[in-house]
Amino acid sequence: MKILFFNWRDITHPLAGGCEVNLHELGKRIVEKGNEVTLVCGEYKGCKKREIIDGIEIIRRGGKYTVYICAFLEYIRSLRKRNYDVIIDEINGVPFFTSLYTKKPVIAFVHHVTKNIFFRELPFMFALIGYVIERLIPLFYRRSIFITVSNSSKEELIEIGVPEDKIKVIHNGISNTYNPDWGKKSSFPHILYLGRLKKYKRLDHLIRAMKLVKKEVEDAKLSIAGSGDVEEELKKMVEELNLSNHVEFYGYVNEEKKKDLLQSAWVFVTPSQKEGWGLTVIEANACGTPAIAYDVPGLKDSIRNGETGLLVANGDIHKLAESIIRVLKDEKLREKLSKNALNWSKNFSWDESSERFLEILKLVKGGADA
Repeated sequence: MKILFFNWRDITHPLAGGCEVNLHELGKRIVEKGNEVTLVCGEYKGCKKREIIDGIEIIRRGGKYTVYICAFLEYIRSLRKRNYDVIIDEINGVPFFTSLYTKKPVIAFVHHVTKNIFFRELPFMFALIGYVIERLIPLFYRRSIFITVSNSSKEELIEIGVPEDKIKVIHNGISNTYNPDWGKKSSFPHILYLGRLKKYKRLDHLIRAMKLVKKEVEDAKLSIAGSGDVEEELKKMVEELNLSNHVEFYGYVNEEKKKDLLQSAWVFVTPSQKEGWGLTVIEANACGTPAIAYDVPGLKDSIRNGETGLLVANGDIHKLAESIIRVLKDEKLREKLSKNALNWSKNFSWDESSERFLEILKLVKGGADA
């Protein structure tokens, strides 16, 4: 079977996130089963126009906004001649509209519905266009099966008009390289955020909460790993709040350093406005680290409140700080959450997720209802 993916980024992109991890982990396993996988995505500074990684052919065309038209032109110019069996349109707010220019079966893969995040991340006119286009997705992809990664995202797809029987949920898996090393736990109360530094991730909430945390736990430290367009703004906030001795920015980290941080942290905190699922939450759990987040779509799926971590009323910085303090101070609670988190993470496997994904691909190729 020949499968063609369209996505705005690939796994090597400096701003790659959970969506790109998902695509790559599923794609390389599909290749291992004897299938052919091609990905058309955007370029970044210093990238190769074309390369093969883990058996996946990656074709890079266009930038942040032009990737959509460049991908269309690449398909019309050359890729349609390859006669792919199934096309996967990875929709990150704005679709590639593949359903309008191919007669091949198209699967719409939506990690989460963007909604108001458009207005938090983009200039108003671009945000408005994205917001309207997202509402039209059910119309453009009315003949397609939708795949998403959590029940929260499924509910949001239903809200914008996608029929429930057209939606399939395949949870993210987790790499078996993530595991606990209890001897690596920091000697000091260690809080960790790991991910992209974007406005909708609301790292400003976590930094303000840290101001409250250090009043109760004086030796607590916050590690922020990742890069993004609000990094300098966040660093300035840390200085203004006199938190320079309590907050450390690591920038982009490789997989080895990422694992070390996840293993050494006492608690993982993500104050995001929403997620499709929360892949880093499960990665933290696999390292024996519980998570705290706001009670929002995606994160309320990946965190079992009171069992594997704590969920806090959305946007309540004081409650966020109180929950962090509680986990840092209460060793018995922390041990319970850590143990449960580790067990919870064992429910997720890229091998199992890829098997389910391949089943859907075969059914869609054959014209059956997946």
